[in-house]
Amino acid sequence: MTSSHPSTVFEATYRGEPHVGFGRADTSAGLVNLYRSKDGLLAQSIVNTDGSADAIRDIIAAGHNPIVVAGDDPELRLRPPLLTGTNGNALLSGFMGTHKKKWDGKSAPDNGEFTPPKWFFKGFGDWIRLPGDDLNVPAEPLALIEEPEVVLVYINDAEGTPHYAGYTFGNDLCDIGLHRRDPGYNPYCKLCDTVVVPLLFLGEPPTTVNGQVNIVRNGQTAWQGEFNCGTDALYYRVSDMVEHLFSFPALRRPGLVNYVLLGADEASFHDGFSIVDGDRVDIHVRSHDVRFENTVTYAASPALSAASA
Repeated sequence: MTSSHPSTVFEATYRGEPHVGFGRADTSAGLVNLYRSKDGLLAQSIVNTDGSADAIRDIIAAGHNPIVVAGDDPELRLRPPLLTGTNGNALLSGFMGTHKKKWDGKSAPDNGEFTPPKWFFKGFGDWIRLPGDDLNVPAEPLALIEEPEVVLVYINDAEGTPHYAGYTFGNDLCDIGLHRRDPGYNPYCKLCDTVVVPLLFLGEPPTTVNGQVNIVRNGQTAWQGEFNCGTDALYYRVSDMVEHLFSFPALRRPGLVNYVLLGADEASFHDGFSIVDGDRVDIHVRSHDVRFENTVTYAASPALSAASA
């Protein structure tokens, strides 16, 4: 990461207690500085300040000295940004068909009525997976696709007003084969696990995001490709998409966290590649020095109990 990128913050539990850290959350090596916190304090500090790193640090660090923890300490567990322990207090959703590449390289006209992109619901906050977790998909998918994306993070205050917190990155794994068979099947298509990086960039949505995907099978690279998912690559303006999305009261419930996926570039599926059970998807966001990987796992369908008479 270069100095041109905004400051970062992350949340974790250490020995079962909530903590907040500033800078990078690298649990694979090195040392991590943590401030003892309480559940939801980071979200409150964003809502009650200008959301800058200095303002947040003033609240988080007040009366606390940081503790230094080994990055590979087994008692250190990272958490998705702003996700508290309350079940269902967050929604993961996103937009489809947002990239210029899917609009013949064009951008939305400055004048005229805004026509919003298609939107999908991916799951609740506790459905989110972290780097290193297995990504479960239904057994026998038609055609899986990895989708490296920018994830915008919002927190609603007590009155339901959304506050932009920052952004991170994720992989919106889905069964594009179902969508291609029938667009009406898209809700089924999205019922695959999604990974979100547990690192919050405290800045405006990034204009430039680029990197590389490596899909590893049996220890060897089976497919490799580049991606670009910054706002400069989008047909739509983010402000228009977000303003329309939050016009729906259901997304403005007090205290609700919204993770909003901005859409993906073309990926392995468009190159004729098929992801299979056991493949490891390694995503390197080179522009921001972020790397995460997850293994795709086919989940067997359970036997359903017979309905009672």
